[in-house]
This record gives sequence, C-alpha cells and structure tokens, in this order.
Amino acid sequence: MSKSEPLIAAGEYFNIAEGVCDRWAASEAARIALIQKNADGSVSRVSYGELQARANKLANALVERGVGCGARIGIMLPQCVEAAVAHIAIYKIGAIAVPLFGLFGPDAIKYRAFDCEMAAILTDRNGIAKVEVVWNDLPALRFCMVTNLAEAVDDGRVLSMAAVCEKKSDQFTSLKTKADDPALIIYTSGTTGHPKGALHAHRVLLGHLPGLRVSHNNFPQEGDIMWTPADWAWIGGLLDVLLPSLYLGVPVVAHRADKFEAEKVFSLIEELNIRNIFFPPTALKLLRQAEHSGESGRMKVRSIASGGESLGKELLDWGVRCFGVLINEFYGQTECNLVLSSSSSEGIHRPGAIGKAVPGFTVSVVSNLGQELGAGEAGHIAIQTPNPNQMLRYWNNPQATSEKYIGSWLITGDQGYVDDDGYVHFLGRDDDVITSAGYRIGPTPIEDCLLRHPAVELAAVIGKKHPVRTEIVKAYIVLSKDYSPCEALVEDLKQHVRQHLSAHEYPREIEFLESMPLTATGKIVRRELRARAN
Repeated sequence: MSKSEPLIAAGEYFNIAEGVCDRWAASEAARIALIQKNADGSVSRVSYGELQARANKLANALVERGVGCGARIGIMLPQCVEAAVAHIAIYKIGAIAVPLFGLFGPDAIKYRAFDCEMAAILTDRNGIAKVEVVWNDLPALRFCMVTNLAEAVDDGRVLSMAAVCEKKSDQFTSLKTKADDPALIIYTSGTTGHPKGALHAHRVLLGHLPGLRVSHNNFPQEGDIMWTPADWAWIGGLLDVLLPSLYLGVPVVAHRADKFEAEKVFSLIEELNIRNIFFPPTALKLLRQAEHSGESGRMKVRSIASGGESLGKELLDWGVRCFGVLINEFYGQTECNLVLSSSSSEGIHRPGAIGKAVPGFTVSVVSNLGQELGAGEAGHIAIQTPNPNQMLRYWNNPQATSEKYIGSWLITGDQGYVDDDGYVHFLGRDDDVITSAGYRIGPTPIEDCLLRHPAVELAAVIGKKHPVRTEIVKAYIVLSKDYSPCEALVEDLKQHVRQHLSAHEYPREIEFLESMPLTATGKIVRRELRARAN
C-alpha cells in the first residue's frame, strides 16, 4: 500500500469560479492570471480583474439565453483566454462544462454532445464548421457561441461571442454551489472502448492541489509560471495545469500551436521564462528527437511533471541533460486523477516507478476480489474512496460506474505492483497485459527497454494470438530518422530486449510503422494495434 496523510479538505460549499478567479479579483485585481502568446508573435497579459469581468459578461449572456444550473455546455477551444473565460463563466452559473478537443471530427463531437445532451457549445470557426455537420442529430443543442467570427452574427443558432457579450454587465454573483455539486464532464480517451463521461464535482479542483505541490517541487514558489503543450480539454491540461495554477495565483501561459514543433517549444520556454511545465510523454519523446542541448542557459525551468504513459530511464536521464531538472512522473486517470507522484525535491524518485501516494490519498494493488496484495505481487492498481478527486459517476452509465468499484476501491483498469518501499510500478492496462507460455507480461517495461535503443523513436507492445503460447509479444516501432527497416535491425532489437530484460519478454515479432496510432492526448491506441496483429 502507498498511503499519505490528508493535506486539504473541501468544506460544504465551494465553486471553482470563486476559487480560480473571484477571490483573486477581489484581493489583487491587477495580478496576472494568463499570459497569451498570440499568432503574430505578440504577448498579451490578462489580470484576474479582467478575467472576472469577461467571465461575468459571458455568464450573463448564457443565463439570458436560458442556459443555467445543471446544463451541459461544450467548450471546444484551443489554449486561449476565451477558453479560460468559458470555463469560469460556466462554473459561475452552476452549469456543467464539457471540454472537447479541437482535433475532434464531427462524429466524435456528435457522440459526446448527444450522450450528455449538450445545450450549447462555445467554439471557434474551425469548431463550428464541424458542429454544423452533425447539428441536426443533436436535438438538445440550442446554440453555439463562436469566438472569432469575421462579423457579428446572431441567427439564433450561431452567435458571435464578442458581439453577444459586448453590452452585457460585467457584474455577476457566482452561484453558491456545494463542493459535491457537478461541475465538469470529461470524457475518457477511449483507449479501451467507447469514451465514457466522467462527471466531476467542484471539489475536484481542491483535490488536485496536493498533487501539484509535490509533482512540481513545492509549488508554488515566487516567480513560477506554468505551461503545458497539452490541450486544456484533457484532464491533464485542465486539472494538472490551468485551474489549480489559477487557484494558487500562478500565471498560466496560453499558446495555440497548430502542430508540435520542438524548437518552437524551447523558444517559448526561454522567451516567457516558463518555470513549470507539464509535458505529456509523447511531447518529451518528440523533444528528445530534436536533440536540443539546453546549454544556452536561457531556460529557467524549475520543475517538469509528466503523466499519461510511463517514461522510462532513458527519457528521465535526457530530461536532466536538457533541462537540468529531474522529471517527476505522476499517475491518475480521468475518473480519479493525480493520486501518485514522484517529487525530486522530497527525495521521492525511483526509475521504473510512478511514485508514491499524494498526500490525502491511499493507493494499493488488489486482487480480483479487492484484497490487498503483498509487495511485488501484480494486480489491479486501486484507489481508496471516498476522496476529493474521484468522479461522482459516469454520465448516464450506472452499470459502468458500478463495475468501476470493488468495495471501497476504485479500480483503475491498470496492472501494477507495490515494492517494499511503497513505490507503485505500472505494468500496463488490464487489456494490455500479455499472457505467453504461462507468463503474465506487462508491455511497459519492454517499451521502455526498446526506447533505450538509438534506432527507436516510438514503441508499442501488444499480445498477438498464438496457438501454443496463447500470445506472443509483438512490438510496433517507429524508427528514428537515421534508421531504416532491415532484418539485421530486427534481430538487434530482439537481442537488446533479451539482454536487458529476460528471454521470455523479448518481442518475437517486430513490425515497423511510419506513425503510431495515438489518441488526442498522445496515448497509444493499442486496440488498433491488436486488431492489426490478430
């Protein structure tokens, strides 16, 4: 078991908008909340006072349109001031925010909007074009507000957000919500099936503060500035970065990028003196390929955290060389996030492990019956409930909600084990664990091992059906730019795993890909690879 003592608790009443905006606007209205890098290269800074005024205008506009407490409102915007304003306005009126990735196509939007009966969507021109394709299949959708229309429009369905808000009052009193009132629906990535809507309460913000403190080395500190390349529609971008940083009075950088370019990322960090970063693992792997030395000394990074996939020793070592800091891995999921973390400042760091329990949480590894297993025994990674970060339920899916629990344990769907020192080690998703010749093999250690080979840029390991062994280990690999597929390289990669892991874990088949199937959050979609193999 990995257990920590409580650090923070929510009272009976709490509203996210009050926490991240109103209280700062009342005490330090000029304090900088957001730093936006614009498309033309200019930089805009928005204070808490300005943020509140804009959110109040939007809240008034939404209420006047008949959208209020309990309504589900989609937010399909890139990192920008308007996205933060949208979140705050929705929480103010007691409605439920539903973040949507800008990369979603019409079908993905339709699935989520139909599932939660979305009443409105706040988006931009790119988003509204996709919504229009499926609008007739969304009977609950009443209107969309668009941030960057070329001209003011109000046809009752598509509205210009700027025009609608312009003449609204900048005064609005946030609804007095209970800490357990619904605030947010975040849909799962869909790596193992159809996306499910995890309904979270206002208290979820407070529950993330301890994890932010440890994963960013005693965060916040004077001069801290936070940024992530991750979309704020992902729980990692929203609740590991945007909302808790605003709550703690730390400026958040908003930067819209059409694609991830390593050199532009390094330049952004240097230009804006970014000190704290959440990098998804895929972003770190892409940065490593750029071979940026970091020797200029212009980067002043104080902390880097990463979660979503295991990193491996190679990436951790590279992080120290490039940024001068040890990357802190953390763990969580859409249903209950940021419950395990490393912390280099507190001496909690072990290569191959994803950390120990964040203060206020208890994480263990349990059997199919919910019994805690001993050190080194593999089983289900499970989180003790109740806790502030756990979802209220899956939206409109009581069966899936029930199946998520064994007694008081929230079952993550991940396999792992706890070592003698209380560190939790991740082996893979339940569906990802490979059964071969009587062995249960986790894909993560094999992927980490492959990534240490200079020829490998990305790696994914799955089980391929086999008539004798049940399954064999198969690896899909995207090669680094200086390598080409050949039989000699296949044998070299197999031998690399044999030498560093064990004879039963090496991939008996290796297939090279031009690109890896990834979710919008950068996670590998292994079910597509399993379907390809089987």
